[in-house]
Amino acid sequence: MSRQQTLLARLDQIGQQLEHTNNAWLLLGLGSVGQELERLDRYSDLDFFIITKPGQKQRFLQQLDWLESVHPLSFIFQNTVDGFKLLFADGIYGECAIFELDEMPEIAFSPGRIVWQDPTFPGVDWTVSQQAAPPIRRDTLDFALNEALTNLYVGLCRYARGERLSGLQLVEQHAFSQLLSVLHLLESEVVYYPDQYGNERRAEQRFPQAQERFADVLQGYTRVPESALALLEWLEQIQPVNSSMAAEIRRLATECRAKQNG
Repeated sequence: MSRQQTLLARLDQIGQQLEHTNNAWLLLGLGSVGQELERLDRYSDLDFFIITKPGQKQRFLQQLDWLESVHPLSFIFQNTVDGFKLLFADGIYGECAIFELDEMPEIAFSPGRIVWQDPTFPGVDWTVSQQAAPPIRRDTLDFALNEALTNLYVGLCRYARGERLSGLQLVEQHAFSQLLSVLHLLESEVVYYPDQYGNERRAEQRFPQAQERFADVLQGYTRVPESALALLEWLEQIQPVNSSMAAEIRRLATECRAKQNG
């Protein structure tokens, strides 16, 4: 059995155990074990929601028989009040959240797939969240590119004073994230499972032209000045940037590199 088949079979087995408890309504597969089965591969994991019958949420959080009877667990960690991250002894990793029905209207999630459902479950479609995802893309360039410009400046200031980790985050995380938020305005996007909660997901497949530049702007802890300069050049190729800010960023990058080499 392939890894992909094992993942789907494991989810089906969890559904069978939920049925045996007689305390659950629904098992919802998400992500690559949800409605995006076409992208399921050997690096995928199990993401799923359980909707319990009234008053049974804590039963599934506190008693793990419904998981352990499927396959032995080698690791489990309750990372939220609603669920776990877990690893089965055979290397299958998963993340799950457990909700009662009255909680679901407040939960934001990507469209899911019903893996198992109690036949008496109330006839409500919970494959789609009632909560709109927070906006992660921008409709215009101006804010994102100017915010990225200021991230580069502040990041290099911090890097120059010795706050290298903070500098790295501002340049390679915050500034770069602003650019990611407008890539769809700059390049024809390949339709490949965009994630409504993260622009970085599958960015390489969705923006193959931009992907060729990712390594230049993400050079790492000891090369933040080089990353900042590469990102500044990218911004300048998109639209004119403020010349004073650009000059200050280049001055700071030169100063940072001189301090490193000195």
